[in-house]
Amino acid sequence: MQDMSGLIAQHGLMLVFANVFLAQVGVPLPAVPMLVVAGALVAQGELAWAPLIAVTIAASLLGDTPWYIAGRRYGYRVLRTLCRIAIEPDSCVKQTENIFERWGAQSLMMAKFIPGFSTVAPPLAGAMKLGVARFMLYSAVSALLWAGVALAAGAFFHAEVEWALGWLGDMGGGALLAIAGAIVFYVAVKAVERYFLIRFLRMVRMSVEELHQLITQGAQPVILDARSSFSRRQDPRHIPGSIPVDIVAPEAHLGAVPPDRDVVVYCS
Repeated sequence: MQDMSGLIAQHGLMLVFANVFLAQVGVPLPAVPMLVVAGALVAQGELAWAPLIAVTIAASLLGDTPWYIAGRRYGYRVLRTLCRIAIEPDSCVKQTENIFERWGAQSLMMAKFIPGFSTVAPPLAGAMKLGVARFMLYSAVSALLWAGVALAAGAFFHAEVEWALGWLGDMGGGALLAIAGAIVFYVAVKAVERYFLIRFLRMVRMSVEELHQLITQGAQPVILDARSSFSRRQDPRHIPGSIPVDIVAPEAHLGAVPPDRDVVVYCS
């Protein structure tokens, strides 16, 4: 960790630019620790505020823009692809859509503070046809706030940052092993949770053919369309007779349904 401090002091702007750019492109590489260390070096007079913030904003925009263009060109498919590789893909689509629908384009300014939303927000903005100028403005403000908080924290707690770097340096390879172990454990827990969720869903899943057969037999199942309004706008196709519902509160549509009727739910 002390080596990281020395490297940032010597090649500060270049390393911060590369770290932030790779993080925004989607590489699982945290940028906040380096920004905090850079902030501590600013307090010690080894780096300057203005070029550091400018480089961070530029790197963030360059990392976000390709995802925005992909979302604008390929639409909802990009969002689904990102959510498939996310640690919690089951809530990824719904969570990001809810944030964007509730707060609109302004939510981009806080995107980098919300886990998961920071990666999905640029392609989502492109899929919703947000103008280029507004996207660049909101993304720049988001990068400024995000980087400003990390840099200010590093500058304010520069003595504690220096102590922490020294402590981690004394631990040597043990510190890296502990951090890597914690990350592996977290990913493993999420993988196990997802395995049991998929296993459960397979037990209660109904195929398209089975639903069609149920309908043709006159069973009259209640079909709920649990997609968000954004998803329905992106893909207006729907199962005939289905009822659009808010999956958070479906009871409003099920209160008058006889208990002997089958209920079928489909989403994105």
